[in-house]
Amino acid sequence: MIKLDYSYLSPEVSPANIAALQGPVELAHKMLHQGTGAGSDFLGWLDPAAIMDAAQLTKIKAVTAKLREETDIMVVVGIGGSYLGARTVIEALAPAGGKQVLYAGQTLSADYTAWLLNYLAGKRFCINVVSKSGTTTEPAIAFRLLRELLVREVGEEVAISRIVATTDPTNGALRTTVQNKGYADFPIPANVGGRYSVFTAVGMVPFAYAGINVDALITGAVACAAACKNPDLAVNPAYVYAAARNIMLEQGKNIELMANFEPRLHYLAEWWKQLYGESEGKDGKGIFPASVEFTTDLHSMGQWIQDGRRAIFETFINIDGGQPKVELPSDAENLDELNYLVGSDINSVNFSAFQGTALAHRSGGVPSMTITLAKLDAFNFGELLYFFQKACGISGYLLGVNPFDQPGVEAYKKNMFALLGKKGDAVKAEVTAAVDAAVGVNVVGF
Repeated sequence: MIKLDYSYLSPEVSPANIAALQGPVELAHKMLHQGTGAGSDFLGWLDPAAIMDAAQLTKIKAVTAKLREETDIMVVVGIGGSYLGARTVIEALAPAGGKQVLYAGQTLSADYTAWLLNYLAGKRFCINVVSKSGTTTEPAIAFRLLRELLVREVGEEVAISRIVATTDPTNGALRTTVQNKGYADFPIPANVGGRYSVFTAVGMVPFAYAGINVDALITGAVACAAACKNPDLAVNPAYVYAAARNIMLEQGKNIELMANFEPRLHYLAEWWKQLYGESEGKDGKGIFPASVEFTTDLHSMGQWIQDGRRAIFETFINIDGGQPKVELPSDAENLDELNYLVGSDINSVNFSAFQGTALAHRSGGVPSMTITLAKLDAFNFGELLYFFQKACGISGYLLGVNPFDQPGVEAYKKNMFALLGKKGDAVKAEVTAAVDAAVGVNVVGF
């Protein structure tokens, strides 16, 4: 099970401070489980055991097994929650030397898109396009380009067999395309928002293709969900995490750094940033979620964290076991003065670095919590993902926001569509005039 150590939040946050939030936490818990809070139409993720029936999982395994036989690469086309959950789990858990998973539609970079199309030319690849609507600009552009390449490479009939769509079960442009073309498809539940969709087909299709144990992943999530049904802060680390975050915010700590010492967790931080940023960053509220990777960033961001503006707290992710053993050999000259570590496992050195960092930052005025996984495997990672989802729902309600909508995401789209002419000439002229009035007024350059 997951352990949360909040000792280094002291003296800012004590067990008594946590216990004082028992009442509000229980209210948030009831709002979630009784569906009485804001965003209650998007609570399908709460029960990971029910989010996908056995027949759908069996179909996912069968479809991806066939694709694994016929192809070497899957391109996941999606953005935001349609992409980050998949990449998070695959980067952390995919077996070395297995099938390759690449990503498209998460950027409008011409350089990246051109590289990807050139890389895929002549290779055996399949496409998993993930979109509720099918009209989100970034993935729609990518899917059109990739589909055209695939048809050119293998022909229309084979291309159809190598495209899997994960989309709305009844509505949307992508659903219409599925019906017209006959692609294999899986539903995105209507009551699950994108950033909470990792345990739906959105995640399970690429996970299964990559060779990840999807059954263990779901089992871990189910175990965490069962543990989180008890709102008692004495036994529920996810709720303690939610409570502690809100106490930190009340004390002016409005930046949370997720810090890990394992590069395979890079995309966990990216997924976590979307989950909390999109869920809580509204109504002028919310903690800014940021991330660092140690020990690498101790040689860049470490100075700022140690001595900079004291508006931050850290959440460390620690892995307790299961790491490969790499021992340091002896050297007769010992010019690097490392012989005192001969026979030591590099993982133990890394753990000492974590302990030393947490102590140094606490001494420098940065409170921290540590979330510890027993090991980095599918079961424990499933627990961790659900831990953050459940804590996010509770934290959002404690903050007083709807943690399941994202109204601010639409702002850039309206302007982009207008500038591209999608909304008509009159709207384009209006937005273009606004841009011209604001941009280029104060410019300095060489």
